[in-house]
Amino acid sequence: MFEQTFKNIDDILHKDAGCSSELDYTEQTSWMLFLKYLDDLEYKKSLEAELEATPYHYIIDEQHRWSQWAAPKDADGNFDHNNTLTGDDLMNYVDGELFPYLKGFKQRADNANTIEYKIGEIFGEIKNKIQSGYSLRDALEKIDELSFRSQAEKHELSHLYESKIKNMGNAGRNGGEYYTPRPLIRAMIDVLQPQIGETIYDGAAGSAGFLCEAFDYLRQREGLSTSDLTTLQENTFYAKEKKSLAYVIAIMNMILHGIEAPNVLHTNTLAENLADIQPSQQHDIILANPPFGGKERKEVQQNFAIKTGETAFLFLQHFIKMLKPGGRAAIVIKNTFLSNTDNAAIALRKELLESCNLHTVLDCPGGTFLGAGVKTVVLFFTKGEPTQKIWYYQLDVGRNMGKTNPLNDGDLTEFVELQKTFADSDKSWVVRPSAGSGTGSAGSATAGSVGSVPELAEGVEAKWDKEYDLSVKTPNTPEEAPLREPSVIIEEIIALDKESEAILANIRELL
Repeated sequence: MFEQTFKNIDDILHKDAGCSSELDYTEQTSWMLFLKYLDDLEYKKSLEAELEATPYHYIIDEQHRWSQWAAPKDADGNFDHNNTLTGDDLMNYVDGELFPYLKGFKQRADNANTIEYKIGEIFGEIKNKIQSGYSLRDALEKIDELSFRSQAEKHELSHLYESKIKNMGNAGRNGGEYYTPRPLIRAMIDVLQPQIGETIYDGAAGSAGFLCEAFDYLRQREGLSTSDLTTLQENTFYAKEKKSLAYVIAIMNMILHGIEAPNVLHTNTLAENLADIQPSQQHDIILANPPFGGKERKEVQQNFAIKTGETAFLFLQHFIKMLKPGGRAAIVIKNTFLSNTDNAAIALRKELLESCNLHTVLDCPGGTFLGAGVKTVVLFFTKGEPTQKIWYYQLDVGRNMGKTNPLNDGDLTEFVELQKTFADSDKSWVVRPSAGSGTGSAGSATAGSVGSVPELAEGVEAKWDKEYDLSVKTPNTPEEAPLREPSVIIEEIIALDKESEAILANIRELL
């Protein structure tokens, strides 16, 4: 129903000199969508208050409401073109009056968890990039065609917005920065199985895909009470995001999925000292895909016990600290984390193995993250007990993945099913420390099925000693034939040459 409207908005923005990429299209669409959503929300709440014969206090002052400046209507409910701002008048109003007014909500809000604070935070970070007041007028009229007044409409809009986020991720230098494939997120959630009443956290929220999918997972439960729904709205999902554009998109994405006042903080997660994190700040579940390859300054590294410039390694330390004892996590990280030999990587693997039960490693194929250019693994762990054995699953979708052939839910069905019992298969195996070695002690790790007596499997040794190497090769891959001696290869070449000479001689005789 709304798909063509989204395409028309992109066409308008594409022609404007101020918008140059899919990132700009999504950003500018987001602030207009947010104000249209807010107007529909206020209209709905005013009707509810009227039915209950109670006063409703609008968040937005009348002259700055969407229905006044963006889409005024005449007495018949039609668009009133005679009383609309356009051209330079519209630009002067939006840049000179509207945005400063909305930005001021941050100072006027009671606390950071209110919709008022979110309004101020969003418009304190985002800017109107549209340069033509006529382009902006056209875009506003298209946005006004969208409606948030029914659950079906919100559902469709959420899917369309997800598509925009996906396209934006593909347009960026790192596809994984903005968009984690939703089938992978859903598989991670299926393994962790969050429950109503547990808190879910993502300290590198990006577009908030993990929290949106977790919300959908929990909302689909049968027999949810009014109290359960309130818990999901207010006391379940928590996030932090450093980048301004991602923060705005995260807020809008969660709103479209049905969370009215998302608990998303606009902050640098890594600027918080681990020693300052209190038990009251910890969470039951963490789902995240922290940025790869970033570098943090020395003063930020001082907040962590294991000093490193690698952003993903700092985030992993943060996530371990932010988990409650017994809490569960699923974290996407570069596969090189399993075997890097630098001191920080070794120390972090030691910390993970000794303070958490790293029970599952999902090895993802290349192409899982469009545009990312790196191979990844997903670490599943529980805090509060040391690792005794690790179940590995090597995802093989049997095809080359790309924009037209991305990861799908069916690709991960076997992983989710086998993971329930840590079953052996041609794609999965278990690795544990050898008898008497203990996690992190000298000795090798062995592969075998759950419950079996560990036996050394050649080619499946994990050096859980000095380097805590976790990059274990599958024992199910047939061994390659050993390399032959050069003299043997030379003899075979001579023999083949003689055969070729004989064949050519026979052919000459026939001519």
